[in-house]
Amino acid sequence: MINRKHVAGENKGDILVYALSTCGWCRKTKNYLNELGVSYDYIDVDLADQADENLIMADISKFSKQGSFPTIVINNEECIVGYNPDRLKELLLNE
Repeated sequence: MINRKHVAGENKGDILVYALSTCGWCRKTKNYLNELGVSYDYIDVDLADQADENLIMADISKFSKQGSFPTIVINNEECIVGYNPDRLKELLLNE
């Protein structure tokens, strides 16, 4: 079973962060989402077992062929690859 963790906050849509537990940019992205006060889910891909990791990477490839982390998927439509606070703020706060 894929270990998808939830962080409570204001609902700004379905936000899923694909991350690595050891990635500094992934941590910065999670911290930024926390600062914005929005709810989101995240999956630390490197902590998944091999079968789940293969499924997760297949999901990520639907949105980004890069396979880089973090990959943030918003409402199964919008994808942000890498740490991009300006784009996150624009999409989530409409600023």
